[in-house]
Amino acid sequence: MNDISSSNKAADAAFSSASDQPAVAPVPQKPEVPAHFQQFLCFDFGTKRTGCASGNRVLGGANPLPTIKAEGAEARLVSVDKLVRDWQPHALVIGVPYHPDGAAHENTARALKFGRQLRSRFKLPVYEVDERYSTTEALAGGARDADAASACIILEQFLRSLP
Repeated sequence: MNDISSSNKAADAAFSSASDQPAVAPVPQKPEVPAHFQQFLCFDFGTKRTGCASGNRVLGGANPLPTIKAEGAEARLVSVDKLVRDWQPHALVIGVPYHPDGAAHENTARALKFGRQLRSRFKLPVYEVDERYSTTEALAGGARDADAASACIILEQFLRSLP
């Protein structure tokens, strides 16, 4: 089962280590998301491409947005800044990858760092979703843009977890 946790609370503590990389995926728990948070932006972080999606709590669905094709933190964050200004989300959601057995890897740490950068720059809550198999699911569904489709899958999973 995939998990969702709020990186604004316990997840930061769970993810802090000398390597800034958790040994295994955190234990699934329901995120504490205020009821008035309705609009969300989601990112499927990648070093070359970052999939993007928007969604809201009322409809419970997500829509793909253009994939950010930027390498380097600042170029990526400039693109995210435009999305945040355009969509005015209440919070952000990021996919955090793990190996099938739940073990962390290099991209786990990179995604967590991206989440910290988002939180710091935009002063919005950032929720983390275990995104194992989201790209595989997107490709199996025939997605033309697997990154954006994966962001939709991650965001819809997050929205389904909300009360």
